[in-house]
Amino acid sequence: MMAVINEQLTKENLSTEEKLKEAARIVFTKKGYAATKTRDIADEAGLNLALFHYYFRSKEKLFEIIMMEKVQQLFSFIAPALNNPDNTLEEKIDWITANYIDMLLKNPDLPIFVLSEIRNNPERFGKTVQLNTYVLKSHFVKQLAERKKDINPIQLFLSFLGMMVFPFISKPIFETTGAVNEAAFKQLMDERKLLIPKWIKMMLE
Repeated sequence: MMAVINEQLTKENLSTEEKLKEAARIVFTKKGYAATKTRDIADEAGLNLALFHYYFRSKEKLFEIIMMEKVQQLFSFIAPALNNPDNTLEEKIDWITANYIDMLLKNPDLPIFVLSEIRNNPERFGKTVQLNTYVLKSHFVKQLAERKKDINPIQLFLSFLGMMVFPFISKPIFETTGAVNEAAFKQLMDERKLLIPKWIKMMLE
């Protein structure tokens, strides 16, 4: 009987923590870290402020947890593909494009959230991402350098990443003007899965 009660309490605790984390993701994305108050997060979660402080104690602690999850989603997702020595450059480009766009379609607010943190705290972001280790020194960047010796490989990588990420940053503008709805945006992104590899490979010729 006691084991059942403990299991129920654990589930309730996890549920409350997840509610607060999801509410924090929403509020931080909308308002940014500086403008967000702990009460805003508690209200968004439909919970009282005492529960927020019980689980996370401070806004900063919760933000660091959320930020780490977001950064891992945005960058760590492609790290294994970037550093796989067995795949050709073309295979990497095809796989990363298709899978990265799919991931962003499931997390459309992710780029805006991360860009907000880059602007507000670039040093903390840099330490979290470890861009130099996982991206700039990756096997993928070395392949780019070998293929196109007259162009800085970082230029090519930035163009590649920007082609995938920027549509999600600009999505709210298009939605506000009525230029696209969810279905139309999804179709555009499916088309980009085919177009981006073609564009990048053309740049490498």
